[in-house]
Amino acid sequence: MWSITEVCARTGLSPRTVRYYEEIGLLPDVRRRAGGRRIYDADALERLGFISRLKALGLSLAEIRELNAVYAIRGSTRAMLMRLQDLLQGKLADLDQRIRELSDLREELARYRSRVEQRVAEVESDSMAPPPGGSPEAAVGSALTMADPATPDRCLERKSG
Repeated sequence: MWSITEVCARTGLSPRTVRYYEEIGLLPDVRRRAGGRRIYDADALERLGFISRLKALGLSLAEIRELNAVYAIRGSTRAMLMRLQDLLQGKLADLDQRIRELSDLREELARYRSRVEQRVAEVESDSMAPPPGGSPEAAVGSALTMADPATPDRCLERKSG
C-alpha cells in the first residue's frame, strides 16, 4: 500500500491528477486510512500506468472512462480490448491523415522558400547592376550606402535625387 505521495513519485502524476482520476471514476475503490488519507494498492498503481499510456497514445479521458464502463458492465477484458482496438484504429487513421496534411504543408513550405530564395537572388543581382548609364563601381557604392544604417540621410538623398 502506498500513500498519494509515493504513488505520484512512481507514476510521475501530480496529486491533483490522481485525485481527479478518482473523482471522475477512473480510479475506483481507493481505500482510506482511519484519518481519511488515501492509500493505493498495486491495482491502482497499474491502472494509473494504463491511463497514462492511453493518454500518451492520444485517447481522451472520456474514451478511457468509456473503456472502464465497458469493462465494468461486461466484466470481460475481451470486450474492453475490442473497444480499445477500435479506438486505437481510429487514432491511427487520424494520425495518418495528419501526417499526410503535414507532408503537404512541408512541400508547400519548401516550394515557397525556394521562390523566396529565388526572389532574394533577383533582388541582390538587381541591386548590384549598374544604373542606366552608370559604372559597376557606382552601383556597388549605391548598394552599400543604402544598406548602411549610419547614413539614412544620404540614402534618402540618393533615392530622391
